[in-house]
Amino acid sequence: MLVFATSDKGGTGRSVTSSNLVYRRSLQGSDVCYLDFDFGSPTAGAIFAINDLLRGTSRGGLHSYLRGKAPQPFRVDVWAESDRLSLRGRPDGAGRLVLVPGDSGGAEFAATEEIVERCVRLLLRMEEEFDITLVDLSSGRSYATDIVLAALAAPPLRGTTARWLVFHRWTRQHILAASGLVHGERGIIAMGQSRGHDPVRLSQAIRFVRTAVVDPRSEQLSGLRPPQMEWFQAYNSELQQLAGQEKLGQAVTLGSVPLEPVLQLREQLISDADTVTKQIANMATVDAFDLIAKLLTEDSAWEGV
Repeated sequence: MLVFATSDKGGTGRSVTSSNLVYRRSLQGSDVCYLDFDFGSPTAGAIFAINDLLRGTSRGGLHSYLRGKAPQPFRVDVWAESDRLSLRGRPDGAGRLVLVPGDSGGAEFAATEEIVERCVRLLLRMEEEFDITLVDLSSGRSYATDIVLAALAAPPLRGTTARWLVFHRWTRQHILAASGLVHGERGIIAMGQSRGHDPVRLSQAIRFVRTAVVDPRSEQLSGLRPPQMEWFQAYNSELQQLAGQEKLGQAVTLGSVPLEPVLQLREQLISDADTVTKQIANMATVDAFDLIAKLLTEDSAWEGV
């Protein structure tokens, strides 16, 4: 299965949430691969704590492969190469966890017939080798999104299961931006239709993920004064109504990730050491990652709306 992760704005937690999803899915026993298609800022290596890949690679990453400068993209076994001790060594029962980084110093580039063909070959290989391949795209209406939409419309990939995650923070501005990215002019659906996709089928393959969400019942709000709590609850209700109006309601939302101080200060994978041993991260965050990771392949969560 191919999963494409995108967002309209930076700072949505797209990359750190996507990284944690593949990490959790690997712990659940699946063989997973993370492709860093964020060509302007390929920093997934920092999240996986691979010091040689903090800003991408100079050893023939995804940029080089797609542009015909490398026969295959460089890849890394995270369990073997992570510089973080709690991630070193594959746990019993876990599947493979592989990162394919972008090139350091890279930038966006437009789709050409040759680039799309190489993308098709890459995605086909990933489909054969891994249970789930997550492709982290550049934010907004990017060239990276256009490249993968063109590749998915090619005959070799038409029968492949492809699903889309659109990340947004739980604010008015991010809700509007996420809706525009999907449903607006030159949004994903319009871009896909121009590449030969059926707009209804493409729409049904898209789900939203809310990040940095504060639960009105959370202990984090226990210190608020009554007028503050009243305002917060009213505003949260307004956001729920706006999300429904903008086609981002619960029916098309795959999950929500609570506000997590560790992720706000440092984008990283949350391990059991962080929740059980050090107790610096919240189990509610891990539970959210676990649930969304499972739902990636739950057909019932992706039925037509």
